[in-house]
Amino acid sequence: MRNVLIICQGGMSSSVLAKKTTEHLNEDGNDIQVEATSTNEGREMIEKGKYDLYLVSPQTKMYYDQLKKTGERAGKPVANIPPQAYVPVPMGIEKLSNLILQELPES
Repeated sequence: MRNVLIICQGGMSSSVLAKKTTEHLNEDGNDIQVEATSTNEGREMIEKGKYDLYLVSPQTKMYYDQLKKTGERAGKPVANIPPQAYVPVPMGIEKLSNLILQELPES
């Protein structure tokens, strides 16, 4: 199983998005788990390197450069989530799933 972490302001609304995206990816045969956390915990999680990919939510994009540098030091990819992929409706879930499949490094 590969793991993806969404980093957002509080991590609460992203939890719903993470759950729906995990379900969508698993239904399509991808063994990927998506979780969410807050910005405060996000940098520490990148430093620990537990996840295979880190995604920065649109409302926290001001921290992207800082989180990207932390990811480079940890050897982990960090990507921005475009606003149209950050909505918990089928079209948004599909776009977020495609972004994950595109950005997730080969295992």
